[in-house]
Amino acid sequence: MEWSQIAWAGLMAMMLLAMWPAYRRWRENPVEAESGDWSTALFVIGFVVLFVLLLIWSVQ
Repeated sequence: MEWSQIAWAGLMAMMLLAMWPAYRRWRENPVEAESGDWSTALFVIGFVVLFVLLLIWSVQ
Protein backbone atom coordinates (compact mmCIF):
# COMPACT_ATOMS: atom_id res chain seq x y z
CA MET A 1 0.00 0.00 0.00
CA GLU A 2 1.12 3.50 -0.75
CA TRP A 3 1.30 6.19 1.89
CA SER A 4 -1.70 8.00 0.38
CA GLN A 5 -3.91 4.92 0.74
CA ILE A 6 -2.85 4.56 4.37
CA ALA A 7 -3.58 8.27 4.94
CA TRP A 8 -7.05 7.95 3.38
CA ALA A 9 -7.79 4.89 5.51
CA GLY A 10 -6.74 6.83 8.62
CA LEU A 11 -8.93 9.79 7.65
CA MET A 12 -11.91 7.49 7.06
CA ALA A 13 -11.40 5.86 10.45
CA MET A 14 -11.23 9.27 12.16
CA MET A 15 -14.42 10.35 10.38
CA LEU A 16 -16.24 7.21 11.55
CA LEU A 17 -15.02 7.75 15.10
CA ALA A 18 -16.22 11.37 15.01
CA MET A 19 -19.66 10.33 13.71
CA TRP A 20 -20.19 7.49 16.21
CA PRO A 21 -21.71 9.61 19.05
CA ALA A 22 -24.23 11.20 16.68
CA TYR A 23 -25.18 7.77 15.31
CA ARG A 24 -25.81 6.44 18.82
CA ARG A 25 -27.92 9.49 19.68
CA TRP A 26 -29.98 9.11 16.48
CA ARG A 27 -30.56 5.42 17.22
CA GLU A 28 -31.76 6.19 20.76
CA ASN A 29 -33.93 9.22 19.82
CA PRO A 30 -35.13 8.87 16.22
CA VAL A 31 -36.66 11.91 14.53
CA GLU A 32 -40.09 11.28 13.08
CA ALA A 33 -40.91 12.67 9.63
CA GLU A 34 -43.55 15.36 9.54
CA SER A 35 -46.17 15.94 6.84
CA GLY A 36 -44.17 18.33 4.63
CA ASP A 37 -40.78 16.66 4.88
CA TRP A 38 -41.16 14.23 1.98
CA SER A 39 -42.52 16.80 -0.44
CA THR A 40 -39.65 19.15 0.42
CA ALA A 41 -37.09 16.38 -0.06
CA LEU A 42 -38.57 15.42 -3.45
CA PHE A 43 -38.59 19.09 -4.52
CA VAL A 44 -34.90 19.47 -3.67
CA ILE A 45 -33.98 16.22 -5.44
CA GLY A 46 -35.96 17.31 -8.50
CA PHE A 47 -34.21 20.67 -8.50
CA VAL A 48 -30.81 18.96 -8.37
CA VAL A 49 -31.77 16.65 -11.26
CA LEU A 50 -32.90 19.63 -13.34
CA PHE A 51 -29.69 21.50 -12.52
CA VAL A 52 -27.56 18.53 -13.62
CA LEU A 53 -29.57 18.23 -16.83
CA LEU A 54 -29.03 21.95 -17.44
CA LEU A 55 -25.29 21.48 -16.96
CA ILE A 56 -25.25 18.54 -19.37
CA TRP A 57 -27.27 20.54 -21.92
CA SER A 58 -24.95 23.54 -21.63
CA VAL A 59 -21.81 21.60 -22.58
CA GLN A 60 -23.26 19.92 -25.65
